Amino acid sequence: MCNLYSLTKGPEGVRRWFGKIIEGPFENRAGNLQPDDFYPDSPAPVVRKTEAGLELVRLRWGMPSPFFAMKGRETDPGVTNIRSAGSPHWRRWLGPEHRCVVPANRFCEWENTVPKKTKVWFALDDEEPLFFFAGIWTPWHGIRKKAEGPQDHELFGFLTTDANAVVKPIHPKAMPVLLTTPEEVHHWLEAPTKDALSLQRPLPDEKLKIIGRGDLAYLS
Repeated sequence: MCNLYSLTKGPEGVRRWFGKIIEGPFENRAGNLQPDDFYPDSPAPVVRKTEAGLELVRLRWGMPSPFFAMKGRETDPGVTNIRSAGSPHWRRWLGPEHRCVVPANRFCEWENTVPKKTKVWFALDDEEPLFFFAGIWTPWHGIRKKAEGPQDHELFGFLTTDANAVVKPIHPKAMPVLLTTPEEVHHWLEAPTKDALSLQRPLPDEKLKIIGRGDLAYLS
């Protein structure tokens, strides 16, 4: 599953991409964005709809865990990747009011090499253009880390699906749901749930490639 991705575009780059589909204002509430890698439980930029238009905000990566995963636990580390969208736990957050998109330029899966696993990076092409994960979000009150105690949070995660032929040799079980066109992003944010879930499918093989292994520099 995808537990590491990078974003190299700042708020203006994200806003320009949404200029193709936006009706109404695009509000930046995430502050200045430097090129960065994002790991589980980190605050990361997410785009969601408001009554006025769209907003870019920072939410914490990891949705609330299902009840069965919390037995005997005081803290909830969160669920970053969501595959079984039809389960009762996830259905409550599949309406348009809880959908979001997560901007990224590349994502990582870990190759099971010896003596240690190797980062393998995927992008749409060598120029690493912007794409979006199909995400969901929710407010939540609970304990993420024991030292923090109970707090109010806004959390997000994104959907996964079957791995395509590019990802499968590295991670056979799944890949993130990637949205690459304005039409797909608009559909995910606004369509009725059944229609929106038609986007939970692998990206066509020819639209994704491996761009490197190990630690990569950010493209300017």
